[in-house]
Amino acid sequence: MTEDITNQDMDLASGIAAFEAKQFSRATGLLSPLAEQGDVDAMYRMAIMAQNGLGMVPNPLLAYKYMKAAAEQGMSLAQHGLAFMYMQGECTDKNPEQAIEWFKRAAGQGLTGSMTTLAMMYEQGDGVPQDMDEARKWYRAAGFDDK
Repeated sequence: MTEDITNQDMDLASGIAAFEAKQFSRATGLLSPLAEQGDVDAMYRMAIMAQNGLGMVPNPLLAYKYMKAAAEQGMSLAQHGLAFMYMQGECTDKNPEQAIEWFKRAAGQGLTGSMTTLAMMYEQGDGVPQDMDEARKWYRAAGFDDK
């Protein structure tokens, strides 16, 4: 059993290294089996590659599947990515309410990009009713001076 864990850990580390080195075909080969087993890091990177056609033909359904699964496991970057999918209507139907929910989950874990996106959405009334108080709250949470 220990050998299996070690091999999986090595495959994950190698897959992430290949992803970071932009060797996407190699990353796909290493990370795909791990993503199918539910590894959150593998699912997130597979979602990015499937969404953007990196190392594979673009596959919006696969991208959404993996991004949502990683987000549901609590990965803040995946929550942010899923929120953008809902906000833009990319890989899934546009759904501002779901976008707000997932941005808030990621922001709740301290992801500044999600806080800033929430602030801009409320400031501009993008997908939500315009609410300057809510916008200021999220800008402050993100570390910006009072806007």
